[in-house]
Amino acid sequence: MFLEPLSFKTPKSGRVELIVGSMFSGKTEELLRRIRRVEISGQKFVLIKPEIDNRYREDAIVSHDKNMEDAKVCKQAFEIFDHVQEETVVAIDEAQFFDSGILDVVHTLANRGKRVIIAGLSMNAKGAAFGTMPQLLATAEHITKLHAICQSCGGHAHFSKRKPGKDGQGYIGGNELYTPLCRACYLREP
Repeated sequence: MFLEPLSFKTPKSGRVELIVGSMFSGKTEELLRRIRRVEISGQKFVLIKPEIDNRYREDAIVSHDKNMEDAKVCKQAFEIFDHVQEETVVAIDEAQFFDSGILDVVHTLANRGKRVIIAGLSMNAKGAAFGTMPQLLATAEHITKLHAICQSCGGHAHFSKRKPGKDGQGYIGGNELYTPLCRACYLREP
């Protein structure tokens, strides 16, 4: 399944770290926090985002809190290879929007000794698994699951629900389109 098998010559430092959760749970903020630590340590890194995510800036990863870092934009997952040279860390935001090739890309990079940090939604607004996130969850060495605050009851929000009357709009959006909810409130809301 993965492009390059792990060999005895492959550095053992490569790994896949996955940050998942609902919308507004702080996934991008956590990704940027980890990159700030990488930067402090003097390691080389590259940030990647899918072309479809142009909410705040086309050429940067931006959190809902408006923290940002310049990023390379890719339409297809295999384009990520074009942006990785000597960097030891590759950070990918909104991974759920990449095509299925993201699996081979991520694991090939890790097999080459890269630390790959990925952030993405585990579920879509209908509560179903989102894209290749289940396969990434199954194969990542480190998983961080974050929760937002339920906008109905204040509990831990695990679901992202599209607001009523917003069905005709695209996937990409913020609090104008989506609201984080706990399981009980998600099932109760229209």
